[in-house]
Amino acid sequence: MSLYCGIACRRKFFWCYRLLSTYVTKTRYLFELKEDDDACKKAQQTGAFYLFHSLAPLLQTSAHQYLAPRHSLLELERLLGKFGQDAQRIEDSVLIGCSEQQEAWFALDLGLDSSFSISASLHKPEMETELKGSFIELRKALFQLNARDASLLSTAQALLRWHDAHQFCSRSGQPTKKNMAGSKRVCPSNNIIYYPQIQVNLRELETAAWFSHDEVATALKRKGPYTQQQNGTFPFWLPPKLAISHQLIKEWVEKQICSSLPA
Repeated sequence: MSLYCGIACRRKFFWCYRLLSTYVTKTRYLFELKEDDDACKKAQQTGAFYLFHSLAPLLQTSAHQYLAPRHSLLELERLLGKFGQDAQRIEDSVLIGCSEQQEAWFALDLGLDSSFSISASLHKPEMETELKGSFIELRKALFQLNARDASLLSTAQALLRWHDAHQFCSRSGQPTKKNMAGSKRVCPSNNIIYYPQIQVNLRELETAAWFSHDEVATALKRKGPYTQQQNGTFPFWLPPKLAISHQLIKEWVEKQICSSLPA
């Protein structure tokens, strides 16, 4: 019995170490791409691109779910050329993640840039035919996506929306310029740097806090009304079961439980 426990513990330690090592490696690589424009541009050569149109991701139907197709740089350049857009549009893409093998993932919206949006809108049906998919509103498709695609597309949509809303400096009124990865925007006239908002906006939220895995798991099991506890506080509120956010929270809890089980 003790021998079995020892083997199980070593296996668990090995997998935890491997996961941590992979996470650290990916984090360092992504940080390099965010800070080094040349490195990011080089990563685009072997990377993969997810396509959007006016913040709606390109999706393909497979059985009873949606798949998010990925395109190489060469495929994307060919597509842009076919529909009258310059290959320079690729610089509008944003970095959204990478694989364990350091394949960088980017997202590009073909319908947001004002100088191309009219042309892109006219060609949208043709693009969908060419790409064998449809640009579908994310919130309508989220339940039919796998966990990885749902997470990546949500991140991509939020980042693309942020860049679309911060094209001008709030102080000078001059156009801002994004770096290659899309991790920041800079005003050339005064060098003010704008970052996507990682902190709490108290004008939008009453409060925010960190919760442990056990606290979230307990909240998911809780039934009935949220009654006041003995210490005078109320348990934190979770969205209703039909909400997308509830399903994402539930999926995260279940994923953490599975990854903690011994091999």
